[in-house]
Amino acid sequence: MCALELKAYEGQYQGEIAIWLKAGNYEAALLPEIGGNLIAFRDIERGLKLLHEPTAEEMESFKARPMVHGIPVLFPPNRYEDGKFPWNGKVHQFPVNESATGNHLHGFLYNIPWQVEDYGTTGTESYVSVTISVDERHESYQYFPYKYKIRLRYSLGEQGLSQQVLVLNTGEEAMPCLLAFHTSVNAPFAEGSAAKDYRLKLTIGDRWELNERMLPTGKFQPLTEQEQLMKGEGVYPFFESMDNHYTAAAQNGRSRMELTDQSRGLTLVYDAGTSYKQWMIWNNGAREGFFCPEPQINLVNAPNTGLAADEIGLFGLEPGEIWEESSRLYLRK
Repeated sequence: MCALELKAYEGQYQGEIAIWLKAGNYEAALLPEIGGNLIAFRDIERGLKLLHEPTAEEMESFKARPMVHGIPVLFPPNRYEDGKFPWNGKVHQFPVNESATGNHLHGFLYNIPWQVEDYGTTGTESYVSVTISVDERHESYQYFPYKYKIRLRYSLGEQGLSQQVLVLNTGEEAMPCLLAFHTSVNAPFAEGSAAKDYRLKLTIGDRWELNERMLPTGKFQPLTEQEQLMKGEGVYPFFESMDNHYTAAAQNGRSRMELTDQSRGLTLVYDAGTSYKQWMIWNNGAREGFFCPEPQINLVNAPNTGLAADEIGLFGLEPGEIWEESSRLYLRK
């Protein structure tokens, strides 16, 4: 049995500093200067590009809005009505950065530099760990006045790509812990395959009704026939335009997406941890090429909804407390 070839090194990705990981046929790249974004996950031998990567021509637009490539970190995630974020008797005012809805969108960490803590190899994997620490000196503190540290660790091995995320409250008061990943998956992900060959399964529960500002009304909508297929045997990922929000409903103890290339008999599994109680799914107006299954701790606009905190993933960390979760992307036949 041959030993797995493992590498971890600093290099370049489209002219940007990148930490590259290699493990056998797999390779991955992380951009520490652009939001700690895991921008690439590939199977070189089989010609698979599993994540939506920016081309050289797209790099400037990607850096201006690094939202629909790789795995951006959203903290706090998604939309907040009028930019208002009430918490423990205070109302924090976020910048309104989505003019079409008048909301704040996607938090403060997806487009700023993260620190490379460590990278290297063990006997079974290559890995990289990046962190961000926020205190009163950080630009985002004026909007989200909490002290915290987030660590992201990605590792690559025979079982694919593992992601571990840890949030630590380093301050003196309770802080909200709301987080998501705007994971962008290619469909097709295999050279020579067509999007029509692909079927998507997602462990959704109920669909939240959203108003004209893309905020939940607190009501649910019945699932359509196509959504029932997405929940069950699988559906073409671009059957209609989706910018939808669902509760997560674990199946067989796991909350996951499965994307199957029927022509290849290959399935990409995105096994998100069960701490993510919500899913967003966005498919770029049903244009073939990529879509975003987004595991999310909390309901959109959670602190403004008045709904029961436990039901909508609205929780906090006391000083010194930690929240952490693991996810994995891997292939199976």
